[in-house]
Amino acid sequence: MNKRTKDLTRGKILSSMLLFAVPMIAGNILQQLYNLADTLIVGRGIGADALAAVGSAFTLMVFLNSVIIGLCMGSGALFSGDFGSGNMELLVKDIRHSFAFIGGVTVVIYVLVYAGCDTILRFQNVPEEIFGMMKSYCLVIFAGIGFIFLYNFFAYVLRAMGDSLTPLVFLGISSILNVGLDLLFVLGLKKGVAGAALATVISQGVSGIGITAFVLFKSGELLPQKGSFVFDPGRLRFIVKNDFFTCMQQSVMNFGILMIQGLVNSFGTMIMAAFAAGVKVDTISYLPSQEFANAYSLFVSQNYGAGQKERIRKGTKYALVTSAIFCITVSALVFLFAEPIMGIFVKSTETDIILAGVKYLRIEGAFYLGIGWLFILYGYYRGIGMPEFSLVLTITSLGTRVVLAYAFAPRTPLMELAIWISIPIGWILADIAGFLKMRIVEGE
Repeated sequence: MNKRTKDLTRGKILSSMLLFAVPMIAGNILQQLYNLADTLIVGRGIGADALAAVGSAFTLMVFLNSVIIGLCMGSGALFSGDFGSGNMELLVKDIRHSFAFIGGVTVVIYVLVYAGCDTILRFQNVPEEIFGMMKSYCLVIFAGIGFIFLYNFFAYVLRAMGDSLTPLVFLGISSILNVGLDLLFVLGLKKGVAGAALATVISQGVSGIGITAFVLFKSGELLPQKGSFVFDPGRLRFIVKNDFFTCMQQSVMNFGILMIQGLVNSFGTMIMAAFAAGVKVDTISYLPSQEFANAYSLFVSQNYGAGQKERIRKGTKYALVTSAIFCITVSALVFLFAEPIMGIFVKSTETDIILAGVKYLRIEGAFYLGIGWLFILYGYYRGIGMPEFSLVLTITSLGTRVVLAYAFAPRTPLMELAIWISIPIGWILADIAGFLKMRIVEGE
């Protein structure tokens, strides 16, 4: 077993969560560098059309990856509960069945995206002037889906046992590689957006294959051995049901974002480019809060498996306060420095794009507390074995966002501002529902 595993059912609560969360936060920041590097190098090195194409493709890839990551996240909560209860035999069984199940889903995704690439891009309302560019990017970037599966599956295996540092190491290596390859393929060899995609896929392969080899070497007893795997259909059904709700929560959330991207695309490449840059800022701004919530969720899972409900209550209070302090601070910074932040992604001569992006950031960025607390609520319900309610919260948030955006953006003078305003409204309504349900659960 890996020496870096950690028991989260003991010790000081806040320090345990923070120490566990720091490598996860750093790792996700590095993971975001994959597409951030594409965005910066493509946007400043090729132009606004290329930025719009890569940004729209990023939203699509986030949705596709969310299916796999959601399944891995759901299994990770199971693994963490098994580890917290000390049931290593069940942990091994769950890992083996989950690997087979999620691996099969990954193969299906490959078939669907390559067979339906044109249809998917038409659904996104991609303008004709960048359709070919975006398609060439997607056909390459789709190849990395299998590496996304490998990395996230084994990252959640390790995190479930308290090791959040090893996944960070592999992401660090691959992120540095990605930036170097981006510079080589896009600026050096002039391979365009396809070169940026190839740089990302190679880097994803390094992290995915690397972490798989690490687990095989360090914890080979967790993986299927020849003649030792006994298929348990009952356990597989349980895993599928558990993973389904977390997967749906992640994919519904990102499908809603994909629908919003389609509406944004209808306003033309200038708004597309502003949104592409704004989304990157969003992602990095609330990413630490998101990963802290994921660490908190694994804390809840281990303690729930160990029957330590009072420790969960205290941990939840610490998590909410910590998230609030961080989100309010970041909101203030993004609001104040929205214009120079946009200037990082867009040439200073693209004044219309910068102005549109500033409006987006000052509306969206003022309400990061809403999404920060929503991440905590997702983690809480996933950790106590109620992933179905995380799905309810996602539907509430995204449903509100999509309905309001489509109702007001095309038909009122607000135009794209209606899309930006609808997003925090959805967060706030979902937060209210989540806290009300939490009071009921805590009172049982």
